[in-house]
This record gives sequence, C-alpha cells and structure tokens, in this order.
Amino acid sequence: MKNRPSWQKYFIEMAYLVSSRSTCLRRKVGAIIVKNNQVLATGYNGAPKSVPHCSVTGCLREQLNVPSGERHELCRGVHAEQNAIIQAAVNGTSIQNAELYCTTQPCIICAKMIINSEIKRVFVAESYNDKMSLEMFTQANVELIKVDRETGQLTKIN
Repeated sequence: MKNRPSWQKYFIEMAYLVSSRSTCLRRKVGAIIVKNNQVLATGYNGAPKSVPHCSVTGCLREQLNVPSGERHELCRGVHAEQNAIIQAAVNGTSIQNAELYCTTQPCIICAKMIINSEIKRVFVAESYNDKMSLEMFTQANVELIKVDRETGQLTKIN
C-alpha cells in the first residue's frame, strides 16, 4: 500500500498525539517507548501528579526569563521522556533494548535517563540545541535518528 506509513513515521505521529496532552506553556513534547513495534509507555511534559499545572500557575521559566535549554531545575514540569520512563517503571514494564520516539530531541537530563534505561535508539522529529546530550548518546552507543514528519525519511544524527 502506497499510503501506509513506515513504523518510524507512524510512531512519531503517535508521539505528536501524546504531546497534545501537555500542559507546558512553552513547548509541547510527547514521547513513546516502543519494543518490537509495540507501544510500551507514553509520556508528555507537564507538572507531576496532583500538582497544579503551569497552565494554572503560569510558567516559572517565563517569569524568570530562563532561556530554552538552560536551568532545567527551574521548571515545574517533568519532561515527556522522563514521564514515559516513569510510566514503564510504575507498570513494571522492561524497556531494556527498546526505542524511544520523541517530538523533540532529548535534553542532557533525559539523555542520561535514556542511556541508563538501556534504550538503544532514539527517533526525533525536531532538533534541540544540546551538544552535551549528543556527545553522551554517541559515547553510550545510543543511535539518534531524525524522522521527517512529511516524508518519513530517516537521517542519522550521531
């Protein structure tokens, strides 16, 4: 079938659907963890459970004029990749040797969690300027691959 998307395009589109649940005011991010073409866990960025969302409290990073990519601790939100990893852990699902699909390239904090979770490949749709995460993925032999949302074309980043 000519209109059938590749697995990578299919899962990236699913990550965008997951991102629609995000309560972040700056950047809506979605992530899914997949193994053997089966979804194991999903996550989007937002405040922790039972904590008011930024859509209610306002964005602390905006209030403090924190530039994108800096001072991640000055944020009420948990990143999409972190929430997907946490969801797998809470549900007792092994993500060892899985793949992660994310709307945006992971930051260094998420990269470290992905590496220690033993996820082997990360597919992203959008770049994020974090040289340290790129270096760490390369050192840990985690493949980082960009998926073009329109064509589904894959481009190896590291």
